[in-house]
Order: sequence, then C-alpha cells, then structure tokens
Amino acid sequence: MPRIRFDNVSKRFGRTEVIPGLDLSLDDGEFTVLVGPSGCGKSTTLRMLAGLEELSDGEIWFDDKPISALESKDRDLAMVFQDYALYPHMNIAKNMSFALRLQRVPRPDIDRRVKEVAEMLNIGALLQRKPAQLSGGQRQRVAMGRALVRDASTFLFDEPLSNLDAKLRGRMRTELATMRDSLDKNMVYVTHDQIEAMTLGDRIVVMSEGHVQQQGAPETLFKDPANRFVAGFIGSPTMNFLHADVQVEGGQALALGKGFRLPLSDGQRRAVEARGHSGTASAKVLLGIRPSAFLSDASEGHPVELRVKVSEYLGSLSVLMTELGDTEILVERASDSPVPAGSVLNFGVRSDDILLFDTESGERLRAPAG
Repeated sequence: MPRIRFDNVSKRFGRTEVIPGLDLSLDDGEFTVLVGPSGCGKSTTLRMLAGLEELSDGEIWFDDKPISALESKDRDLAMVFQDYALYPHMNIAKNMSFALRLQRVPRPDIDRRVKEVAEMLNIGALLQRKPAQLSGGQRQRVAMGRALVRDASTFLFDEPLSNLDAKLRGRMRTELATMRDSLDKNMVYVTHDQIEAMTLGDRIVVMSEGHVQQQGAPETLFKDPANRFVAGFIGSPTMNFLHADVQVEGGQALALGKGFRLPLSDGQRRAVEARGHSGTASAKVLLGIRPSAFLSDASEGHPVELRVKVSEYLGSLSVLMTELGDTEILVERASDSPVPAGSVLNFGVRSDDILLFDTESGERLRAPAG
C-alpha cells in the first residue's frame, strides 16, 4: 500500500477557499479518520483524494508518485458513499462485481471474490436479491462489499453510517472495526461523529474550516488536546469550559470563578506565567474539565458543589446537567437510580484533571519544557 501525502493542497469554489493549504501524511496500512463539523473540509479532502474533485493548488502523492493528473479509476482506490449508490436493477452479486466485470476479470475469480466478501459481511444469503429488498444496514454492507471485492490498495469511506439508526450504527461500527483488523489496507474514513472516530481510527485528524487542528491517536486527542476546539469536539459528553481568574495567594495558584475556587498545580502555574502573567497579577484563563473528571467522593479532590437541573438516567450511569454559579456543567455519575432535579451534590476535582486554555486564541496553555 502507498504512503499518501497531501502537499500544500488547496481547493477553491469560485472565490471561496474551503481548503487553504493542506499538508497531511497518511501512513501505509493505517486507518485514518477525518473528523469535524459540517463544512470543515473533510469530505472535500476525501473527494480530492478519490479524484472526484480537482485540486486548485498543490499535489497529492502516493509514495513518490504524483496522482492529481490521474483519473479516479487509475488511482487504485475503492470508495463507499453515504447514500450507498447501488444499481437498483441489478441483484446484489452483480452490484458487488460490477467493477470487476468492467475490468474483465475472469468469471471464476469474480464469483470466488464476491462469495468471500459476502460471507465476511454476512450477506452471503442475499446475493440474488435486489437492493430494494434489503434493509438500510444490508445495503450498506453491500456498498462496502462492492468496494472490498476490488482489492484496491486504499479504501475511502464518506460518512457511510450516517443514514443508519443508532442501534444499527453501533453494530456496523463493530463490523467495521473487525474488518479493519482483518485487512491490511489503507483506509480513510470521513465522519462528523466523534464516537465513530474514537472507536475506529488508528489516527484521527480533526479539521475545522479547512485546517487540521490536531492529529494523533484517539487517546492522545482525548487526554492531550492542542486547543479548545479539539477538547470540545473529542469526547462525549463534551468537555466543560469555565472562565476563571488565576491568582497567587501564599505561593499557591488558584483558579477563581463564580461558585468555585480550585487550586492549580505548579506546572499549571508555570503554564500561566509563560503567557506573561506572574506575581500576584490576575490572569484570565479558560478551564477545561471533562464530565468524567468530577469525582463522586469529594474528598478525592478539591470540593465543588453542583445543583442538578436535568438528569439523564442511563442505567448504571447518569449524565447530569448541573449549575456551578451561572455556568452549566455536564457531569457523569455512577448511579443505581435517577438523580432528582434540584439535588445539590458535592464532587471533587483534581488539579491534574483541569486543562488550561487561552481565552482568546483557545490555544492550550502548557508549562515550558524543563
């Protein structure tokens, strides 16, 4: 499989620039997920890779070979679309084998390959049916099967699960993860669903307004986000953000806000000071705290009192919409029964579970190296 590289690639539609200059490398054999909100440029990036959109500037490379001048059919790619794109008058076997028949692959090889892939996707009994006779999940399996029978070097997925209901999406994520582990192929997957990104990707590329905000392993993006956008986009429920003033009292840095007074670590103090704030002068920062970071045992961290507005009971877990001063805070809490609205609960927050961000740029505040 080739190593894929976007070299200063840009895309304009008239005067509107949607990709302003993309530099991105995708490793051989990697499952890469492009994720971001609608309009961030992720699907355009995938379509340029597929040859369905022309580049305005720059080049895409497969190893040391430029491919932007190649037709889509000559790029050794297979693509799964959001809307399935199946031929309604053909049965499933013919839909899956269509590209192979165009390539004049011998019939025995076509039949063998279609059967192998159909069995892998659990649609072997459906090969003689038409698409209209299948459920949405079955049609999506057929669309994936049509791509897989081509045995291309690189598979592209453009939001393939977005038309499915929640239960079926969960099952298809599992099947995609199993397929990912069994195939030694390049896979590039586009989605706006960060749960899909976290569960499927070897590497996640978070995009916003045509720019890569951060890329890395799912755990890295969750635990060590580069900025507020990534921190707020990755993770469900989403991260809480609180405006605070950082002051030093008696040698201890404190994050102060309406309803909270949270001590910060020495590393967090150095991170604030590195932005030009030192001594006793107050510094305005943005605190980021994940819902899971609020500890039910308040003695395990710095105490915070929260009033419950809404409780979403999910069985062994409740997601609470609470109030801290005039700020709404999401909290995950283990619970055997629903938490009544209006309840006042005490939680603990550890300093190490607090992330600091610049209030204007959204950039993560980090202590200087050394």
